[in-house]
Amino acid sequence: MIVHLILYKPRINMADGARQQILEGLATAASAIPSVRRFRVGKRVRHGRPGYEQAMQVDFEYAVIVEFDGVEGLTAYLSHPAHESIGGHFTASASDSLAYDYEVFDLATK
Repeated sequence: MIVHLILYKPRINMADGARQQILEGLATAASAIPSVRRFRVGKRVRHGRPGYEQAMQVDFEYAVIVEFDGVEGLTAYLSHPAHESIGGHFTASASDSLAYDYEVFDLATK
């Protein structure tokens, strides 16, 4: 399985409606791109453990996690018009972001 991971920090002066446009674009990509197996979006959780959260140099407020069966699915996603559309919103509204791709496997089997 391939995981596409995006960490995102929005601009302080983000345009009105930009968050909604991003969420709508993500929802469109999740349903319109056939190679997507799972598409999750979340907001950072803070728990106050001393030294743990303070060690993070950048406060990425949001994460997007997209799963694919293989690299072919990831490349199809990255070249799909629905992905290109949300990419523009991310670029325009992010003060910082990271995107990485990983091949993952389960360690726990039940």
